[in-house]
Amino acid sequence: MRMRIRRLFTWRKALAACVTLCFLVVAAFTVLYLVIDIPKPNEQVKAQSNVYLFSDGSRLARTGEVNRESVPLDRVPEDVRRAFVAAENKDFYSDSGVSVSGTARGIFSTLTGGGKQGGSTITQQYVKNYYLSQEQTLTRKVKELFISLKVDRHNSKDDILAGYLNSSYYGRLAYGVQAAARSYYAKEVEDLDVEEGAYLAALLQAPSQYDWAVASPADKRNAKARWGYVLDNMVGEGWLDKDDRRAMRFPVPVVPKASAELAGQAGYLVDVARRELIAAGVGEQELAGGGWRITLNIEPKAQEALREAVAAGLNVPGTGPKPKAPQRIVDRQAGAVSVEPKSGRIVALYGGDDYFEHYLNNATRADYQAGPTFAPVVLAAQVEAERSREGKLDPDTIRKTATDLGMTADPAGFAAPQAMSLGLMGASPLEMAGVHATLANDGRKVTPSIVKSARRGERTVDLPEATGDRVIGSASAKYAHASLSGKALAGATMWPEKAVPPLLETAETNGGTDASGRTDDSKAEWFIGSAPDLLTSIALFGESAKTGKPVVLKGIEDNPAARIWSAYLTSTVPEPAPPQGP
Repeated sequence: MRMRIRRLFTWRKALAACVTLCFLVVAAFTVLYLVIDIPKPNEQVKAQSNVYLFSDGSRLARTGEVNRESVPLDRVPEDVRRAFVAAENKDFYSDSGVSVSGTARGIFSTLTGGGKQGGSTITQQYVKNYYLSQEQTLTRKVKELFISLKVDRHNSKDDILAGYLNSSYYGRLAYGVQAAARSYYAKEVEDLDVEEGAYLAALLQAPSQYDWAVASPADKRNAKARWGYVLDNMVGEGWLDKDDRRAMRFPVPVVPKASAELAGQAGYLVDVARRELIAAGVGEQELAGGGWRITLNIEPKAQEALREAVAAGLNVPGTGPKPKAPQRIVDRQAGAVSVEPKSGRIVALYGGDDYFEHYLNNATRADYQAGPTFAPVVLAAQVEAERSREGKLDPDTIRKTATDLGMTADPAGFAAPQAMSLGLMGASPLEMAGVHATLANDGRKVTPSIVKSARRGERTVDLPEATGDRVIGSASAKYAHASLSGKALAGATMWPEKAVPPLLETAETNGGTDASGRTDDSKAEWFIGSAPDLLTSIALFGESAKTGKPVVLKGIEDNPAARIWSAYLTSTVPEPAPPQGP
């Protein structure tokens, strides 16, 4: 009897606790709903400038030319409106303005320090853009929830959708759907067709990554998949005919025009810095909102030396030394990244002849084969396999080694042993600089970093460390790095049957080690130069000046990438002092 009474008492206590908890939650919800009012539009809607500085504090560039124009909803074609709803919030016209599950995921992610979580409704995104901020804080998320509920009650769905379309950031410094229509398709918003509208709707998920003009091959695939997802959702909602959907083709956007402030090399440096900050957790709209003071690791003297070295190495007009018979090489692009392996700092970066003329950054593009620069990765994997006594080298071992060193393990590139041995997968100069800097750093991971610091007001961005733990054995790293001189290849083949030969001493060539050569398809030529405290990745890409498509490199002789390295090394690495006499 006593046991029953005790159980009953415990059950009643639990029930009372649940009722009390529910009451407190409802009471708190009611109080917050009454206390939190719809605020005035935030200041971030009025975008400011960002200032980018060199490592010594001198100014590199100022960005923030605001491209914004609000338009009434009736100027936006109905199919385009539906594309945005299909992309972001299919239940927009019937929901209460909030997604409880999405908000809960966002709050949990914030409390646990996780990444950004999706699931917000169009109303919530509009409130965040127009009334609040992009900061990932618990207070902001709670305010967003209650303000969204009130906005949904006081505003019509059309007003909310118009506000969302006009306040969203689409990349290319374009705020609002009208500015986006001009930036991506050079037309007024009312002239957009459903395919173009679906692309602009897809952009909102990741504007910088999905911008077709600068997207990597993987990002282009993701952008196209997102575009298809939007259209498929429209079919599912009955807003688009199936046959019409099947006939649609992806609408490639126009090439953007860069700001004059970003001419020369400035735009390429700013581009890499923006990508790094976004990867560190700064929201794209938050960054575009301005007010940031961003200092880079780029050293002005090293940057100018690299620019002049490229000009001299390619026999093109420049301020550096010129050969006796200059001859401009057409249908080619150059990219280079120079890193300190010990610190991971990017001290110089060359993204192309002029950002104003060539928007795509050659330092970060990964649409050309890695070619000979991948051979040391295979050698490193070879040593790792021998050290672990796994015997015969296989594709999985190479793939793992490449990934550990910092390469993107794109299945299309790592499909077959032959593809890997020839370096047929795509890679960027920045990516290969990180791979070889890791080898030069005794196998300790190097993730090249261009941003030294970034702050806005009292907020400072917590940047990840550019150097990390060991990801590959010391012997493997030394052997692979020594191979840059060609010495470590003596007595070994790419796919050896015997044990790895003893590590040979690294040969000094022109002040450092190097590896150079053309890719299997002759569309790119690479050069990895390594000197004490400096690792530089240089690439020449065959690109049609008319179409922008990859072409075979022609008219390039005597290894101009090596000339670039030699000229750059001479300018940046001082000659050793002569020995002092007794």
